[in-house]
Amino acid sequence: MPDIDIDFADRNRALSVLKHIDASLDSTFKKHNTGVYCTSVPYNPITGVSTIDYKTAEERGYFKIDFLNVSIYEGVKNKEHLTHLLSQEPLWDLLEQKEFCDLIFHVNGYHELIKQLKPRSIEQLAMLLALLRPGKKHLIPVCKEKGFQAIEDEIWTKTAEYSFKKSHSVGYAHAIVVQMNLICEQVSYEYS
Repeated sequence: MPDIDIDFADRNRALSVLKHIDASLDSTFKKHNTGVYCTSVPYNPITGVSTIDYKTAEERGYFKIDFLNVSIYEGVKNKEHLTHLLSQEPLWDLLEQKEFCDLIFHVNGYHELIKQLKPRSIEQLAMLLALLRPGKKHLIPVCKEKGFQAIEDEIWTKTAEYSFKKSHSVGYAHAIVVQMNLICEQVSYEYS
């Protein structure tokens, strides 16, 4: 079953206009942090939470969507602004600066590794994000020695340990580009 995550500056705003049922984490029926069903699923009418935990629900064919709060989008004014931020080539060298890198979600704290690997494209940034997950950390020495091209075939293979799917990594890489360009835009605006 596919795994769909949708990023929002404020997920509650989106959910307020969408009929949905909150997913449950486990047999205690604790509300899932991000997962919802936009289709009919058995639920408790008092709590509004599914009466089937999300793993069992998936086995039964119910489709959960994760609505995520991603605060970087708070500075995005509209669709055109987002398109503009995505279309600009970011200043990749900024990621090698600790102060800047620590502002960026998913890569904060990794500026030393970024300085060594020097990602210069969405694809390379996506591979870097995948490398940071337990299931792919073993590829870091190979990447340091031979570059991103040396890990292209193995980085997206599924492992037993936690790892990112390519679609998630590429999506997060795009979000990082948006955040980088938004920070640069805001600094440029402050100095103009």
